[in-house]
Amino acid sequence: MTQTSLISKERAAFHSLLLAGPLTSDSKGILSIADKGSAISRVISTELAKKLGSPRISKKGGGQTAGAAFENIVARFLRATFLSLKDLRPGSWEVLDTSTGGKVQIANFTQYEHLLRLKEKADADPDLRAILGGDYLIAPDVVVVRTSEPDKMINKSTRVVDMNTARLTPLRTTNSKGGEARFLHASVSCKWTLRSDRAQNARSEALNLLRNRKGHAPHVVAITAEPMPSRIASLALGTNDLDCVYHIALPELIDVVKQSVSDERSGQLEMLEMLVSGKRLRDISDLPLDLAI
Repeated sequence: MTQTSLISKERAAFHSLLLAGPLTSDSKGILSIADKGSAISRVISTELAKKLGSPRISKKGGGQTAGAAFENIVARFLRATFLSLKDLRPGSWEVLDTSTGGKVQIANFTQYEHLLRLKEKADADPDLRAILGGDYLIAPDVVVVRTSEPDKMINKSTRVVDMNTARLTPLRTTNSKGGEARFLHASVSCKWTLRSDRAQNARSEALNLLRNRKGHAPHVVAITAEPMPSRIASLALGTNDLDCVYHIALPELIDVVKQSVSDERSGQLEMLEMLVSGKRLRDISDLPLDLAI
């Protein structure tokens, strides 16, 4: 008998936690991810939930409540999967979400620590504050963090470094005046659904992460439970901001759209296939390995 892989097990656990949490159905059978004003959205949501399990009957909660629960579940999934890839990505890693308070503030990480000094200057100078605004100091939903390494670890197998060379790289804890340095390896934007300007918010955050860094760019990705391919496209299409968008259940979504959306004029299946073939949309099970690249 073939043993079930870690990622397959954790993907199933991820779906179970969604069904026990934010993925619910109201008394009329409308799913919490559905746009009740869209017949296609209602159909896709209902059939998608059936493939994942049995949603609880519950009054739809607020968007912020569902969003916070979604972030926690995504963070748990990454802790269980990405942190197990030690052979692919050796190092000291953490996965943090907004439940850890200010720890996800990008100014806490080496590439962005200059932004805190910039904020302090802007707070003291109204003219500077008016010019800069405040959008550059963001707190991503979920982050993957790497910590600098002591020379003992770097030299574990071979004497790679000494005190004469490599004195500026922040990967060496020895080079950091304040102790361990922390690097933002990945920023994961969690969008429970995609309505109005939510896609643009994710893009703006991504551009800020890329534009304001000093050092290497982190992975910048988004994950969503949005059922409508056309709305997923509002976030996934294009390049130069997000690396990729991930869906909570992409194979199931593809099956549902093929089986349930008969109106060819809707273009939902064509859009979904274009996003996948164009390498703009993947399943959540792909995310841990993509973050190891």
